[in-house]
Amino acid sequence: MADLTGAKWRKSTRSGGNGGECVEVADNLPGVVAVRDSKDPHGVALTFSPTAWANFVRGTRTSR
Repeated sequence: MADLTGAKWRKSTRSGGNGGECVEVADNLPGVVAVRDSKDPHGVALTFSPTAWANFVRGTRTSR
């Protein structure tokens, strides 16, 4: 499990603007990108390697 101490969370630009269904991303830690539900900041966070995260983001952009 990755140590997320010091993570700087930001809301995804793709999160809904209605105050719900927000995803937060922390990409300031070396070797890991973390993703969590903003409504449950103390809950589980998914972690990805920077390469896996970049591939995911690239895939979502090209699938529109």
